[in-house]
Amino acid sequence: MRASQDQLTQRANGRRPAPVRILVAVVLAGVLAVTSACTGGEGTGGGPGNVQGGGEKPPKATATITGPAADAKDVPASTAIAFDAKDATETTFELKDSTGKTVEGALDPAGGSWLPGGALKYGETYTATVTATGDDGKAVTATSAFTTMAKPSKQVRVTSFLGDGQVVGVGMPLIVKFGRAVPEDYRDDVQRRMTVRSEPAQEGIWHWVSPTEVRFRPKEFWQANSKVSYRVQAGGLPMGDGWYGRADLSVDIKIGPATVMTVDNKTKRMTVTRDGKVIRTIPVSLGKKSTPSSSGTMVVIEKLKETVFDTFAELGPEEGYRTDIDFAQRLTWGGEFIHAAPWSEGQQGRVNVSHGCVNVSMAEGAWLFNQTRIGDPVTVKGTERKLQNGNGWTDWNMGWEEYVKGSALPYEPATAEQSPSAEPEPSATS
Repeated sequence: MRASQDQLTQRANGRRPAPVRILVAVVLAGVLAVTSACTGGEGTGGGPGNVQGGGEKPPKATATITGPAADAKDVPASTAIAFDAKDATETTFELKDSTGKTVEGALDPAGGSWLPGGALKYGETYTATVTATGDDGKAVTATSAFTTMAKPSKQVRVTSFLGDGQVVGVGMPLIVKFGRAVPEDYRDDVQRRMTVRSEPAQEGIWHWVSPTEVRFRPKEFWQANSKVSYRVQAGGLPMGDGWYGRADLSVDIKIGPATVMTVDNKTKRMTVTRDGKVIRTIPVSLGKKSTPSSSGTMVVIEKLKETVFDTFAELGPEEGYRTDIDFAQRLTWGGEFIHAAPWSEGQQGRVNVSHGCVNVSMAEGAWLFNQTRIGDPVTVKGTERKLQNGNGWTDWNMGWEEYVKGSALPYEPATAEQSPSAEPEPSATS
């Protein structure tokens, strides 16, 4: 993170934000009550940033707004409001626009800042108010005004692979893409504005696959039938070289049953389980020695009831082929699929004859195709070739310790004592 961007994420007294806690949680309605308007107390009056207090004995609590600076101009529309409340038993925060309308948002669970629920308006003046009450019952209030920047001309579009209402498999990573590469020293700021909530709560983390793509997966497969929502509060967020996020993004999805496929080269069988129970064992033929299937954990990327495999460009005129294929389920970008192969039904369960795909019979291919969803995990074991990370959605092919290294923020393991943290409600999509 750059020093010039400190006003976006600074905490009271310049403290660095706490390491990311990766508990994916449901927002508790009661928590949001601390963000409601509350400016009562012993004192009145005072200018921007001033502390108000009254009575013969000074209040124990103090309150200060530390960023943006009082009367600051050209503030990014994504700005967080940083404040310091000392010796307070209760702290409330309020942000209003120039018409007096209250802006929705939430306090950072780590303390010391407040984040609006969506991008602020461009070229608008806002007034922030923080009130701290000590154990003496006396309240002090600090206020500060700032004006956001004009709408930038260079904006980065943020998109999600998944859309609202989709039902996906328990291995589905959440995939967010940016229309322009995000420089490495801006990714921590971006990741702070990326939140995931699930019901029930589950531990997980974001992992940068490339400068234009970041994914989220839980520590273990998603729990079956979970509700998951994720958002990127990118509107007005600086993304390097004068570029800013175009708009916020929010998506709500559902996780389906836990349908998991395991293919064992030793037995030449696929075992299909649902919610932990075996529902089918299917004979398979994997890749022959010259074109082995990849061993590793993959997920179903796409499903094609009818398609054509054309490998002449890849394999040449002698080895290449063009064949109609039924019930194809893609596992890798390199062309490995599960699919029906009536021509190899005599070898299925006994010998490997494919060019790297998992061959099943027409009947089993049709049955399996009707059971699966995008994001269902597939693990292949015991072949001559290891799956290369990046060849498909290989998020589950990495161990957890390796996966968290792809986060732009430090990883702090969730503990049993941690409570679900409050996050701003989604307010815009792109």
